[in-house]
Amino acid sequence: MRVFLVAGEPSGDRLGAALMDGLQELVPDIEFDGVGGPLMQAQGLVSRFPMSELSVMGLVEVLPKFFHLKRRISETAQAVLDTRPDVLITIDSPDFSLRVAKLVKAASDIRTVHYVAPSVWAWRPGRADKMAKVIDHVLALLPFEPPYMERAGMECDFVGHPVVNEPIASNQDIAQFRADHELGDAPIILALPGSRRGEVDRLAPVFGEALQIFLRDRPETRVVVPAVAHMVDAVKEHLQDWPGRPVVVDPRDLPSDQAQIQKRAAFAAADLALAASGTVSLELAAQATPMVIAYNLNWLTTLIAKRMVKLDTVTLVNLVSDTRSVPERLLDDCQPEKIAKALRQVAETPDDQQQAMSITMERLGRGGEAPGLRAAKAVLRRMKR
Repeated sequence: MRVFLVAGEPSGDRLGAALMDGLQELVPDIEFDGVGGPLMQAQGLVSRFPMSELSVMGLVEVLPKFFHLKRRISETAQAVLDTRPDVLITIDSPDFSLRVAKLVKAASDIRTVHYVAPSVWAWRPGRADKMAKVIDHVLALLPFEPPYMERAGMECDFVGHPVVNEPIASNQDIAQFRADHELGDAPIILALPGSRRGEVDRLAPVFGEALQIFLRDRPETRVVVPAVAHMVDAVKEHLQDWPGRPVVVDPRDLPSDQAQIQKRAAFAAADLALAASGTVSLELAAQATPMVIAYNLNWLTTLIAKRMVKLDTVTLVNLVSDTRSVPERLLDDCQPEKIAKALRQVAETPDDQQQAMSITMERLGRGGEAPGLRAAKAVLRRMKR
């Protein structure tokens, strides 16, 4: 069996790696091709080009890279057509993935699967109908998503989220992390300003100012900044004026499994986190780390988003648990003083988020079959039909 996979960002790389692991367990002689990051490469994928080229977010932010991305779309679609896999599995990054699928469908009958349902329950509900023209089967991360996809005419399975199957950092892992980074027993706050260059450049200065305010009466607190490999240098550029003698967790010289252990230990060691919006909220919830989510966009993208988003929260922990336990400081509210105030509130009552985080993990499948294996079974089951 031959599978062509396309992932465009770190969260998609995690999903793809878990799916590949599940597929290899069920189909030992499987062959992989496509585009992915270090976790998918550790599962045997030889990426056709660096996944980081696709890690662009925001309607305006894409424009400078438009022609390069368009060329990569054509190259990727042609590679699928040339290799004739049994299935094309695109993972999140819909602006890239669905354009590849469209070209493939226009020229072949290759089966297409998309991993991560578009958030049509939040904005642009018409996307499901457009997607149904080029996608046969959707793998959904959230339990309430299948009806939206099926209504548009696609097959859809809720498969859970791989974050619920990741180990919880042990006390030994945490102690080793503190020792490795000379943190002693100091309180720790995580700062996670994103995994894309545009996010880091936009959010890191705001995060730094917010931390200056928050740490005025907490001089013993240390700031820890876990960074994805391709963003380490960009993150370091912004930390010169940050308080808390920041420690950057650099995964570049570590094997992928050790890098993940260190990241989980950093999350579990922290008393509090300030994070960009995204899948990271689930990673923090998996380690029971209280958080504040802050995010802003390019001014024009912000203007467009305000007119299109239908929800009062974007944080997955809030959505899955059906609570509003995680404070958000988004768009116009993404300001240092407002972020610092939210951090103080969470620091004073850290237990308020624990139940919401526990509910989120349970609803996403913690304690059940590994989501990557569930996703693999869903792909194979639907193909046999």
